[in-house]
Amino acid sequence: MITRFSIVTLVFFFISTIFVIQPVSFYVPLPVIGRRKVTIGLMTAPILAIAILWAAQCIGATQIRDGIVGTDGIKPYNILILFISLAYIAITLDITGILQAAAFWVSNRGGSNGRKLYLYFYLLLTVVSMFVGNDPIILSGTAFLVYYTRATGLHADAWLISEFAAANTASMVLFVGNPTNVVICEGFLINNAAFTAYTILPFLACSVACYAALALQFRDQKHVPHKLHAVGKLNVRQVLKDPVGAIFGSVLLATCLIVVIVLSFFHVDVWKVVLPFAVVKFIFDLSWDHYRYTHDLIPKQPHEHKAGEPDNTDDDPMASELRRAMSMASGDVENVQTVQRNQTFASISTTVPHANAPSKINGEEGSPTSTTSSATVPRQNNTLQNETNPSESEKPRLFNTQRSRFDTKYASLSAHFPTFFTALPRLPFGLIPFAFSQFILIEGLSHQGWIDVFAHWLVRATGRQMFPTIWVIGVLGVILCNIAGTNIGATILLTKVVHAAPDFPVNSARAAAIALAVSSNIGAVSFTFSASLAGLLWQTILRQKGIKIKQQTFAKWNLLPILAMTGVGLGIVCAEMAVLY
Repeated sequence: MITRFSIVTLVFFFISTIFVIQPVSFYVPLPVIGRRKVTIGLMTAPILAIAILWAAQCIGATQIRDGIVGTDGIKPYNILILFISLAYIAITLDITGILQAAAFWVSNRGGSNGRKLYLYFYLLLTVVSMFVGNDPIILSGTAFLVYYTRATGLHADAWLISEFAAANTASMVLFVGNPTNVVICEGFLINNAAFTAYTILPFLACSVACYAALALQFRDQKHVPHKLHAVGKLNVRQVLKDPVGAIFGSVLLATCLIVVIVLSFFHVDVWKVVLPFAVVKFIFDLSWDHYRYTHDLIPKQPHEHKAGEPDNTDDDPMASELRRAMSMASGDVENVQTVQRNQTFASISTTVPHANAPSKINGEEGSPTSTTSSATVPRQNNTLQNETNPSESEKPRLFNTQRSRFDTKYASLSAHFPTFFTALPRLPFGLIPFAFSQFILIEGLSHQGWIDVFAHWLVRATGRQMFPTIWVIGVLGVILCNIAGTNIGATILLTKVVHAAPDFPVNSARAAAIALAVSSNIGAVSFTFSASLAGLLWQTILRQKGIKIKQQTFAKWNLLPILAMTGVGLGIVCAEMAVLY
């Protein structure tokens, strides 16, 4: 029965989502510390909603515990350990420069043919995303395309939207490609290998449909010209900073994925497989970095810009190589000499990742940022942040002596073990409180009876029939990604609703699971940046690089691809279910 507690719970669930979509910042005066900036957004809004609901007795300790331990076969801790472990392997692989080297190779293959390059980059990003997930592609691919479009004078929108769509569409292939996939596998008891068997055909159809939609709407010369004016031969080895680490990481990641798929037939928890592989990679990184450090084999890092400063791409080896190649192609001798001077300066710069290095997960504006290695990534949000007023920054820091010692020690360790200390701040630690918050909030909805209400609505809308279920769940999944706490919140909510639907046939439940797998991944290519954590990460990286894509522009360019993928993807799911059942 719906009560006032139920209504309050539902209202605060959507209020927290509003702040995730559009964070709000304000300043609070604090004793001794002074004025500090408080941001209510991705990292804080869901937690504040939980605190208010708990104080109002809308949820209790049981719902909080269930949101952490899990119910209905879904184990939140399993999902988070899995993704932190897999993210470490993928991010340290990215640090070697292998993804940037692959992008340089593709650029050389495409030459000056703009249409061919557009297709080749789309295929590269799709293939790599299938195995490493979307976040490493967002990290490296976004930086590369920003530099590439600037160097060639291309309109950035078409290339960046294509990268974002390719990365998120391909994440539906393997169950480890997206946290939502793990929720579906655990919630619907789907074998990991079977998950790929179910999603491979919808993925292929969605990928082709997405590219066709992108090619159609970016068909004009302004966005994707037939011939690029200045394209040179790029030096692939210039950005491959650690060939040994690249080979070891690639083999380790491939082995990990194979072992995970094989052991899934024996019902082994995934985190028990992936975590040991992450530990092996961690030991390798420390050992190999120590060897390189003692033998003076670690390449010098580019100069790091401070928070609030413009991103000077001249000091980045990837940007420098792009500018050199493009300048040679256009015959601009003066520009070539400038680039050579920049490269000389970069080669003698000896800096290491800053103690206040950036974090991978960030969706709120106003966060301090910095640049490490060749990809700029956002710093993890803090609830309290220093005000940017110069007079405030001149005030002495609290515990200044201790913090200076810590910074010195951190810099020393970063120079000795650059792989780990570059990867550490990029790890998606922000996913931990956010994901747990979403689980707890949806447990609160269940406690107040909303999940049962939604389940009865689902039964009435579908009649428990398989094909209507596919379309209802699929379309709802895409929509809820935008308004229910990213695609993670949407997936958890719809999984609970299908579970609670009375007398729901097995075939309809399985069809709902595959439809949800498709919609939760392509739902990121939607109307709001907050439809996925990858979208928030992508938006922040672009802002740091000086590119501002408005929410309306993002929605406009994604409209045709998401409509095409939704129709084609769910149509293929219908065909699969018709054959199987």
